[in-house]
Amino acid sequence: MFSAVVIEKGEAGQTVTTQSVDESDLPDGNVTVEVEYSTLNFKDALAITGSSPVVRKFPMVPGIDLAGVVVDSAHPSWSAGDRVVLNGWGVGETHWGGLSQRARLNGDWLIALPSAFTSRQAMAIGTAGYTAALCVGALEDYGIHPSDGEILVTGATGGVGSVAISLLAKAGFTVAAATGKTSEVDYLQQLGAAVVVDRAELSEAGKPLQKERWAGVVDTAGSRILANACAQTRYGGAVAACGLAQGMDFPASVAPFILRGVSLIGVDSVMAPIARRTRAWDRLARDLDPAALDVIAEEIGLADAISASTRIIDGTVRGRIVVDVNR
Repeated sequence: MFSAVVIEKGEAGQTVTTQSVDESDLPDGNVTVEVEYSTLNFKDALAITGSSPVVRKFPMVPGIDLAGVVVDSAHPSWSAGDRVVLNGWGVGETHWGGLSQRARLNGDWLIALPSAFTSRQAMAIGTAGYTAALCVGALEDYGIHPSDGEILVTGATGGVGSVAISLLAKAGFTVAAATGKTSEVDYLQQLGAAVVVDRAELSEAGKPLQKERWAGVVDTAGSRILANACAQTRYGGAVAACGLAQGMDFPASVAPFILRGVSLIGVDSVMAPIARRTRAWDRLARDLDPAALDVIAEEIGLADAISASTRIIDGTVRGRIVVDVNR
């Protein structure tokens, strides 16, 4: 038996509890992992609180991330004792996820834990940090260089934003961090932000074309914030969009794209191929100072994951929440 957060749904609606689960109840898979740490992402919070229909089948163990040790494998790439990381692939939505002391998975979904990180540090990064690395890589692949000008990061105190600031600053970019939390200026500057922008400046409806400012953007918000970010991006710039914290809508015009040659780059982390994932994690291992993870992350136990999800939905969490599933 082992402990897990379990989401169930009956006639009275959804319930979420931490309970004992038998290993025979684990779903199909060719690799069994003893989970050491997981984490809470925005998607996990949506699933646990029922704020959005993230979960596709019940019962479900949430948690789109995990790090741990292989204890049994029928997959050719993995053997008992291997240290692994998993991000996405529908885990926590259609397949039992990481908020559990055990997980049975498809070995094709796993990558080796970079030697630069412990399991806890990998989960301080999690899907949020891995997505941030994908976004920074997308801007660089497009051809954005530090000499081109400022990079805007929206949702700057969140998990994606926090890691994106650190990676961009490490790469030599001048970073402008947009946040509604005026009390977090010191935190953002500590991560490497040169300028802090009031989120209110980006949150209201704006003109289709606005004063050119950003060479590039990492956007986690969507909706009006994304629309205004595009309208303020300089000629030939690019916007990497990976989130919908403000909304799924995009109340914009085509003006930035056809009059300034701005490109909107969609960044998906859930189904990204292994080569892209490995590249992102290699970058994190190379460029992300492990000491920054101590600033970014707070740690909770498995039983605290349910209440912490409410804090994420309420927008009161800074950085990342790491879950020690064994306490």
